[in-house]
Amino acid sequence: MESLMSVSVGAVFWASLSFLIALFILKKFAWKPILEGLSEREKTINEALESAKEAKEEMARLKASNEDLLQEARLEREALLKEAREMKGNIVSNAEAEAKEKADAIVKKAMADIEQEKKAALSELKTQVAEFSVQIAEKVVKKNLSSNSDHMDLVESLMGDLKLN
Repeated sequence: MESLMSVSVGAVFWASLSFLIALFILKKFAWKPILEGLSEREKTINEALESAKEAKEEMARLKASNEDLLQEARLEREALLKEAREMKGNIVSNAEAEAKEKADAIVKKAMADIEQEKKAALSELKTQVAEFSVQIAEKVVKKNLSSNSDHMDLVESLMGDLKLN
């Protein structure tokens, strides 16, 4: 028995020959397709990396575009709110002015009505005072002027007063 550690020339020859035949067969039939597969795989990976890079750039552009749109929407919202506030202010001031005008007209009409009523009341009061005065004067004159000469003196006195006024 030979020892397991010993090397025989025949075994080395056959092992080398087997290795070279396997290497030739692999190089002839398998090495080229393996290299082509690896090359194709590398190309696919590079294309995927390039697509990922482009997608990342596109996402950055979209994000910037979205930010621009959001900013534009915010500005438009602010403009609309400002316009709404201005419209509210105009409506309120117009309503206040209209209410003031109506109130002034009502007060003016009420004052005119009051003045008219006052004049009517004064006129009626003067009429009543005049009637009462005439009635009182009539009674006084009837009672005091029993003689014709007293009557004539009173008429002359009254005529003199009328000319003076």
